[in-house]
Order: sequence, then structure tokens, then C-alpha cells
Amino acid sequence: MVIAEFTLVPVGKGESLSPYVARISRIIRRSGLRNQLTPMGTVVEGNWDNVFGLIRACTRALEKDCRRISLSIKVDIRKGSNWRMDRKVKVVEGLLAKGR
Repeated sequence: MVIAEFTLVPVGKGESLSPYVARISRIIRRSGLRNQLTPMGTVVEGNWDNVFGLIRACTRALEKDCRRISLSIKVDIRKGSNWRMDRKVKVVEGLLAKGR
């Protein structure tokens, strides 16, 4: 399984990029992959092909009217483990609740 955090930034499209974020967020939600939108990007969980296929689809969607796009990707790969997005956060929140 792969957890990938990625950020797509259309270069030269002004200060507010919300319409572009909404465009790719629709694609991400329709993918069926576990995902979490953050203020600085999106985290997606799934198998390698599905995650990177999704990132490709999002990039292609912006290419329609963006001449230049910046793409940043951070990936965590771990065999045989599902639902890691939730578990990773819950473990840390549990430690914080215990004062550790």
C-alpha cells in the first residue's frame, strides 16, 4: 500500500487557486481512494498503480488550461498494511491524550 501526499500548483494563475483545487478534488473523490484534503495538498491511500494513476489524471485535468504546473509528491510505501492514514493519526492522538 502507498500513502502519497501531493500538491499540484498551476503556475501563473493568480493568488487564489481554489477553482483548480476544486477541479482536482472532484477527480480524487470520484476515484474511490481514501483521501484527505489539507490546506497545502491532498493525501491519498491505495495501491501504487491507482494512486499514481490518480495523480496523473489530476495533472492531465490541469494541463487543459495551465501551461505550467508544479507537482510535489511525498510517498510512504509499506507492504501488507491497509487503512494506515487513519491508524497513523490515531496512534499519535492516543499518545498526546496520555501526555506522552
